[in-house]
Amino acid sequence: MSKIATFIKPLLPLLSAVYGLAVIYLTALPLADGSGSLAHEAMTWGLTLVAILLTVFVVIRIERRVYPESRQFSLRPPTLLVAAGLLLLAPLWLMTQGAVVYGLTSLVHSVQTEPLVSSSDEFREDMLAGIHAVLLAPVLEELCYRHLAISPFSRRRTQILVCVLMAVLFGILHVRNIVGASLAALLFGLVFIWSRNIWYAILLHAGSNLTVTLLGVYSYLGLGEIQMCKAPVIFLPDGKVYVASFLLAVAGVAILFVQRSKARRIKGNKRE
Repeated sequence: MSKIATFIKPLLPLLSAVYGLAVIYLTALPLADGSGSLAHEAMTWGLTLVAILLTVFVVIRIERRVYPESRQFSLRPPTLLVAAGLLLLAPLWLMTQGAVVYGLTSLVHSVQTEPLVSSSDEFREDMLAGIHAVLLAPVLEELCYRHLAISPFSRRRTQILVCVLMAVLFGILHVRNIVGASLAALLFGLVFIWSRNIWYAILLHAGSNLTVTLLGVYSYLGLGEIQMCKAPVIFLPDGKVYVASFLLAVAGVAILFVQRSKARRIKGNKRE
């Protein structure tokens, strides 16, 4: 490792946060006027795709060459069963996160909630933004705030310290939802460190965003009532959503357990 790379390494979390903030800000520029038009949404999608490709190039062509330690983390997507299991766990995590944020906020001041109600135009805009938040935003944000920042460090303790720092910075980025975003980022970072694969964090992140989008559909169609606090952002759905989240999580755990057992069995057969 060159002297320059050694000098820069301790600054990588901060540099990754600045880089992430810059690319996320640039991708959001087309929607800055609040119009939410299809043309502006398409521009945001295009810019996000370019930012993802650029970040993947940085990870593969630069980071892995300068810091070989980063190769311990995989970019290979998991199997469809593992992906399904992770997505099924996300709703329960979002419900738990909301309850924790609600409890912590209540200790400081009363939480003002109101029913989640959307007009047809607002619902259309929310769905367009939701699709972007599920398919593209998690990939870009996890690459910037988890992979670029954490993977160059080889010691587990250092990785966890960087994970906590990036969680705080990620929370600050979300302004109105600092506590919730920080908790989510902490989970995603720890999952990344444990799994050694950025896709596990991406899928949990995407699943959380998908849950928020589906809650909007749930409310818009009149299937149930959802109370919402805008600062911090908290969703408090009715009991049916909590029950469904728990059942989905049970199914997700079962799928992951079966897949893990299958992988161990295959690995054992290869050794024989």
